[in-house]
Amino acid sequence: MLAACGGDGKSSGATLKVGMAYDSGGKGDESFNDMAYAGLAKAQQEFGAEVMEITAAVSDTDNERREHLRQLAAHGYNPVIAVGFGYGVAITTVAQEFPDTTFAIIDAEVAGANVVSLLFAEEQGSYLVGVIAAAASNTGKIGFIGGMDIPLIHAFEAGYRQGAESINPDITVEAAYMGTDGDATAWNNPEKAKMATEAMIAAGVDVGYAAAGASNAGMFQAFKAAKEAGKEVWGIGADADQYNVPSLAEVKDVILTSMLKRGDVAVFEVIEGVASGLPLVGVQNFDLKRGGVGYATSNPAVVPYQEAADAAAAKIITGEISVLKQLSGD
Repeated sequence: MLAACGGDGKSSGATLKVGMAYDSGGKGDESFNDMAYAGLAKAQQEFGAEVMEITAAVSDTDNERREHLRQLAAHGYNPVIAVGFGYGVAITTVAQEFPDTTFAIIDAEVAGANVVSLLFAEEQGSYLVGVIAAAASNTGKIGFIGGMDIPLIHAFEAGYRQGAESINPDITVEAAYMGTDGDATAWNNPEKAKMATEAMIAAGVDVGYAAAGASNAGMFQAFKAAKEAGKEVWGIGADADQYNVPSLAEVKDVILTSMLKRGDVAVFEVIEGVASGLPLVGVQNFDLKRGGVGYATSNPAVVPYQEAADAAAAKIITGEISVLKQLSGD
């Protein structure tokens, strides 16, 4: 799917043209893609950019993703921003074909003189919500719902475990993944996430963290039902502040916080660099210190746990706490 729109913000000189290639789910997923869009919208307002957007289908092959990127670059869009590691193979080829265009990719490291790789310290943000989860748990059992069973999502689980264990060394963490490597349905299978969470709740889990895209809704639904049955339970989201997501309004009372992965910050920095004539290059790491990850404070219920989370964040930033991206066996 392709859409184009003009800028309505400030502009001077030649019009900045920004191409955005979303991953499957696209704009409106109220998670990963929408965080990228938020950065695009800010840049559109700031620089008056003309924008063209393309969304990949779940079934898209590498060749089809190449064509998406070629279409944007051939129409003069610069930068071209690819949302998600699924564009990794495609961007390697297309960036060579358009050496004067800046290409950016989220969640993949791709070599190239005109490619910027936008990586995030998911393990650091997840450590913070792990601290919160362990502090909020009354049973000493917490859960993790992952999307695709891949190293990227293992980093969420690893940080979460480390943060939780810093509060309660004896805590139990139950984990379930919604799909194997390459199974794109893992990001949009709320029913499977709901069933996995129900099993965890039956085993005593009272706090869960989901990093599974649109599948997260299923975890929240399971916790909502458990709360209505009299249990004291909490869910923790990922990427966006899911407490404020409109489609999750009916379950927001069980969303304690979310691990914020600031794709909006990264996307804006890419566009700002091109607009200023100083495009970002190489690998750009968005960690706690850079404001690339964090946790949401929209729900007042998180207040009792903020002191511990903020103290951990300060130690991570200074290097006193070093968070592993992968645990042994991953």
